[in-house]
Amino acid sequence: MPATETTQRTDERAPARIVFVTGPSGAGRSTAINALEDLGFEAIDNLPLSLLPRLLEGPPPERPMALGTDARNRDYSAAGLVAAYERLGEAPGYAPELLYLDCAADVLQRRYSETRRRHPLAPDADPAQGIAQELSLLGPVRARASVLIDTSGLTPHELRAEITRLFAPEGAGRLAITVMSFSYRRGLPTGADLVFDCRFLRNPHWAPDLRPRDGRDPRVQGYIAADPRFAPFRDRVAEMADLLLPAFAEEGKSHLTIAFGCTGGQHRSVAMAEILSAHLAEAGWPVSKRHREVDQRRPEPAGAAERPEANRT
Repeated sequence: MPATETTQRTDERAPARIVFVTGPSGAGRSTAINALEDLGFEAIDNLPLSLLPRLLEGPPPERPMALGTDARNRDYSAAGLVAAYERLGEAPGYAPELLYLDCAADVLQRRYSETRRRHPLAPDADPAQGIAQELSLLGPVRARASVLIDTSGLTPHELRAEITRLFAPEGAGRLAITVMSFSYRRGLPTGADLVFDCRFLRNPHWAPDLRPRDGRDPRVQGYIAADPRFAPFRDRVAEMADLLLPAFAEEGKSHLTIAFGCTGGQHRSVAMAEILSAHLAEAGWPVSKRHREVDQRRPEPAGAAERPEANRT
């Protein structure tokens, strides 16, 4: 085959997708690596950064690759990982992504307590010391992440589903959107790109028949919609999303999180997240929903919402 034809076909081939997977120990890196491998990625975990040039020498690989690395690896440094990621982004034929699995320090400590494992950075001390040291070390990497997933409230199954949604081959190149609700009492969600405060809206918490329900209930949504400020707020948020999402997609962003907050994370924020999710799905965007406080609430026994004595308990 003539060399010119070979060069032309190589140039026409889509850039090789290389996903660096990192984050603090206990945040779910192994789960993410396994999920990517199931999606057809060539997965290599615990890769020393010094071996990366040798691994990628020659023509770009035909299969997408997932490269797991963290502070336990030999010759690891946050600056070295960021530099390797940026160099690969400048190389022709590659499309690198940096997936950072984040997790709250108290959740990481609870996970270590439950598994009774030692922290790799503090094997002879309290895991809290190693967790704090590792989170500080990984700060520059987290700041450069192209995809950030907060696993604090996710089960392994939910994390695998999120990885599939974000990295499945048929979804490559699309801006994936997560719309979530949260309670300001428990703090802002990690990794949120756009945050809207719903606490100015009419609060169903003060309606006894609506208090045990949440913002997915049409009656709760109707109560909130009776606030004269609701419709202008809903319309302007939708208009802002319609304006910004194409711009984010053109800029190359692969994942965007839009968060709505209210006092308890049960009513107003949930209703707005549901409404915006439906609007974005109708517009053709790949969107998922997450209600941080509602998802973590224990399910009530059947009929509990209708029994006042159960509500008081």
